[in-house]
Amino acid sequence: MVLAVIVLSAGCRDGDHAGPVVRGMLVDTLPLASTAITGGVVPCRYGRAAGFDCDGMTLVSFLPRADIGAMGGFVNDVWGWTDPETGNEWALVGHFRGTSFIDLSDPENPVYTGVLPLTGTARESVWRDIKVYRGHAFVVADGAGDHGVQVLPLDRLREVTSIPAIFAPAAVYDRVRSAHNIVVNEESGFAYVVGANGGRDNCGGGLHMIDIRDPVNPSFAGCFADDKTGIFRSGYTHDAQCVIYRGPDTTYRGREICFGANETHLSIADVTDRQSPVALAAATYPLVGYAHQGWLDEDHAYFYMNDELDEVGGVRRTRTLVWDVGDLEDPVVARSSLAATRSTDHNLYVSGDLLYQSNYTSGLRILDISNREYPREVAFFDTEPFRSDSDQVGSWSNYPYFRSGVIAVTSMEKGIFFLRKQP
Repeated sequence: MVLAVIVLSAGCRDGDHAGPVVRGMLVDTLPLASTAITGGVVPCRYGRAAGFDCDGMTLVSFLPRADIGAMGGFVNDVWGWTDPETGNEWALVGHFRGTSFIDLSDPENPVYTGVLPLTGTARESVWRDIKVYRGHAFVVADGAGDHGVQVLPLDRLREVTSIPAIFAPAAVYDRVRSAHNIVVNEESGFAYVVGANGGRDNCGGGLHMIDIRDPVNPSFAGCFADDKTGIFRSGYTHDAQCVIYRGPDTTYRGREICFGANETHLSIADVTDRQSPVALAAATYPLVGYAHQGWLDEDHAYFYMNDELDEVGGVRRTRTLVWDVGDLEDPVVARSSLAATRSTDHNLYVSGDLLYQSNYTSGLRILDISNREYPREVAFFDTEPFRSDSDQVGSWSNYPYFRSGVIAVTSMEKGIFFLRKQP
């Protein structure tokens, strides 16, 4: 997120049918998203589920901000973790004052189990980001002062006897102060803090590389910033994905490659040697607003990117950039895919042949990318049915990787939704 326009929702809408019980009342007697929706799924019927516009989606449950310890500011990022011992799925939800942990062992009745507050020396922040490696959560916050990277062993979630618990980090990595995002390559065991500001090594806001193979003893590994990119040509990276590359460019197979959304460009770098990373490409595209975030397909042949500000600029429709990255030194935009909606696209993720896109005021959009260059919407759930397309609030992010098929979706002013795609 680049801009935060805080506008409190004044509208409400009754549910469209008698569904699950919500604290002893029926959904259709309650204002839209003012209270938790639990106790039974709400299927999408005639284009609605509990008052929300939808198609091909089931509302499994919903928890408002007040029920996850997130009052006083936006809900923002979300990630997930599956406990390897119990099989329980957990949603890790960022918000203004910390990170909340939601037990999804019964997704129709999710349980707010505890919170990791912001670092004691830090200040509250609109921006928080979480990733997981070997059962440890890594958390950063932007514009938060002396926050650093919090490290929390997630096996502590099993030990909670009274909820909500308040957790303390096992470690705080302090070579960066605030940062916009954190990227983790689970295969290599390295994290990449991006958009860092302050601290000993902010790396120009580019890739600040951390060895996390010993999760509670993270260590600095190197910097990368391509000064041909970014608004101020500092190499600032807003978000990225780093992988052991297995795509069609045989020159780089087996190398660790990072794909960065760098405000003005797509940046591609070989970071295998973290002391001497190499810029492979810096590619731009027409009508750049703000190159925000993106994700590879599972063949590492295409990179799907969102631009956060183009819809309020010259594009006027939700645009997804489909990059052909078959040649890592010469990526090209194969297609600018335009949706019927006009809302700002924010975070997207790919699982198999489906792309899960959180768009501010049009909620979660699921696109079929089996034809890689022609994304096609196949389902949606609108978390913000009363918002204007131009509003910069709504669905921030989603996590579509739970084996159960539950999809966690955050909506900034409302809270967290748990959804499933209908067959």
